[in-house]
Parts: sequence; structure tokens; C-alpha cells
Amino acid sequence: MDELTNDFVIIGRIVRDAENECLIKKGVYWKLDVIDVRWFKNDRPTNKGIRLNRKEAVKLLKILKRELDEESN
Repeated sequence: MDELTNDFVIIGRIVRDAENECLIKKGVYWKLDVIDVRWFKNDRPTNKGIRLNRKEAVKLLKILKRELDEESN
């Protein structure tokens, strides 16, 4: 990531193993409220991740809920 993400706040994490974890952060990027979901290896960001504005994040959440609800039925 870059210097524009210094003010991001961690709002969640998913630990995969001793070296890998996914950090979910929120913050402002180029004057937009965004959610950043990114994999880290040994506390360093990888290229694997996605940054969404809040409207896009809501759409993604609806898709995931729909998919997970279908799997549970």
C-alpha cells in the first residue's frame, strides 16, 4: 500500500496461520470513505486484496450474504 493509507483503522482480521493474515481496514483514500481487505505476510502487505468505496462494499456484502444463505439451505 502507500503513504495515503496511514490513517486507516483496522476493523477486523482473519488469521490464516503464523505468517499470513487478512486485515480489514477502513479509512479515507483520495477523499473517499473506503474499506480495504488485504492479505499480509509476515506483517507486510501483499498484492492480494481489494479496496472498495462504501457503496461497492455494501453491494459485495449483499452478494456474500446471498451466497452464504444459499449454501446453508
